[in-house]
Amino acid sequence: MRSFQDGYHSGGMPESLPAQRSTLPSIEQEELRGVSRTVAEIEWLLLVLVLVYVLFGRPIPDIEPALSMALFFYAAFVMSFRYTNFYRRETRWKVAVETLAMIVFITWALWFTGGLVSPLLNAYLLVVITSALTLGKVMTAVEVALIAGCYLFFDWLVGGKDVLRLAFWGGFGAQFAPVVLVAYITTMFSADIRYGLNRAKLLSETDELTGLHNMRGFVVIANRLFAQAQRYARAASFLMVDSDSLKQVNDAYGHEAGNRLLRHLVKAMQGHLRATDVAARYGGDEFVVMLPDTPARGALEVAERIRHAVESTPFSADAGRVPCTVSIGIASYPEDGRSIETLLARADRALYEAKAAGRNRVMQHNVATERAALPASDAQIPTST
Repeated sequence: MRSFQDGYHSGGMPESLPAQRSTLPSIEQEELRGVSRTVAEIEWLLLVLVLVYVLFGRPIPDIEPALSMALFFYAAFVMSFRYTNFYRRETRWKVAVETLAMIVFITWALWFTGGLVSPLLNAYLLVVITSALTLGKVMTAVEVALIAGCYLFFDWLVGGKDVLRLAFWGGFGAQFAPVVLVAYITTMFSADIRYGLNRAKLLSETDELTGLHNMRGFVVIANRLFAQAQRYARAASFLMVDSDSLKQVNDAYGHEAGNRLLRHLVKAMQGHLRATDVAARYGGDEFVVMLPDTPARGALEVAERIRHAVESTPFSADAGRVPCTVSIGIASYPEDGRSIETLLARADRALYEAKAAGRNRVMQHNVATERAALPASDAQIPTST
């Protein structure tokens, strides 16, 4: 187990790499905004369908006021719920409330237009499709059950005395089957789309050679973890890890052997990282690791274990076993910087110093050596030794 020091220091807001977190919406919020726009279009489509029926469907004059009232209240609900910032953030619960309101509106309209023989009966399919595309299997099943209850209610109004007969349930099953089939097919289709999107997202954020995050994926995760470190006054450290042997292996055994060396290094490195640590391929033969809740002393211990693991596990090339080593630079929050960009730059500087000092070693960032290059935002960081 790695040992950590207590007494973490607080820090300010990050000065760099904030765009991924503050100016761009999260992936989930972006998806929910797209879902919200689709739901809005379906709500207005439902209003238009009922309005067209009122205007051109020749309903019984006595029911026109009831339908007009339904249109008014539902339109007022849509306008107030959606366009007055009732919810500033999109959530799936908001979509669930909107679909339940759609069920109430459709049931009200059917009550006055013939129930199960109403030309508006298929409007329930809009609810089923909306729920299946946006809310998942469980909520879709709940709403299908509610719609089934509405079907039974209207059926009971027509011939309630036949409810206990098998013929009644056979007819009900045949009538309700299209709703169930639409729910099932749409839910499966939505799941396939979501799986494809998640797979594409994973591939776009993963380094194909090593299986680690690429920098795009790393930035997303690191920004979230770094914000937590700042919010709760926790330490965090960054390691820059670079192979000392890749060029020699490439020259002697070819680039395929070099690729296998990189995978060998990643395997050795991952053996000393926690599930909460985040490793990524920075580029070429260089890797970056974020260690949440880890002060400088803990990061030094982890880096030394990684260095020793690589050194003590020779790489198997075509001509035999080849010794390999890594150099590692460390920078820690808050003493070495108050932004991810600053910390990465200083960890990279420490890595350069480890290379210059002879390689196969771990170097921690030294603030004193970079005082002249301090950004204004980090100018008040105390010198550490």
